[in-house]
Amino acid sequence: MASAANRMRGISLIEVMVSVLILAVGMLGIAAMQSVALRGGQSSLESTQAVMQTTAIIEAMRANSLNAAAYNTGGMRCAATGVATLAGNDLDTWVGSLQSTITRGGATACGQISGCPANCQIIVQWDDQRAGGSATRQLVTRTSI
Repeated sequence: MASAANRMRGISLIEVMVSVLILAVGMLGIAAMQSVALRGGQSSLESTQAVMQTTAIIEAMRANSLNAAAYNTGGMRCAATGVATLAGNDLDTWVGSLQSTITRGGATACGQISGCPANCQIIVQWDDQRAGGSATRQLVTRTSI
C-alpha cells in the first residue's frame, strides 16, 4: 500500500509543462481573435464615417439646389481645388473631411460626384488595408436633388 500512495502524491513536472503549454496556446488564440476584432471595428468605423460624409455633401447640395450641377467633380477628387464658389468651398470642405475622418489625416480618401442634379451618384473611396480590408474600398450613394 505504501508504494501506491507514493505514486499518487503529487503532480509531475511533465503534467505541469503540458498544462502551461495548453494555456499558452489558448492565450495566443485569444490575442489573435482580439486583433481581428480590432481590425473589423476600424473598418466599420471608416464605413460609418463615409456614410456620414456622403450625407453631409448631399445636404450641402440640397441647401444650394439651384447650383446642384456645380457639385459634379468630373472624376475622383482627392485634394482641394480652391474654387471660390459656394459649391467649390463645399467640395473642398467635404474632401478635407473625408481625409481627416476616414483615414485619420492620410491622403487616401477621395470622393466623386456625378449626374447631379437629377441622378446624383456620390462615390467615396479609401484605402482599407490598415483595417484588414482591400486596397480600394468604395461606398456608392445615389440620390436626386
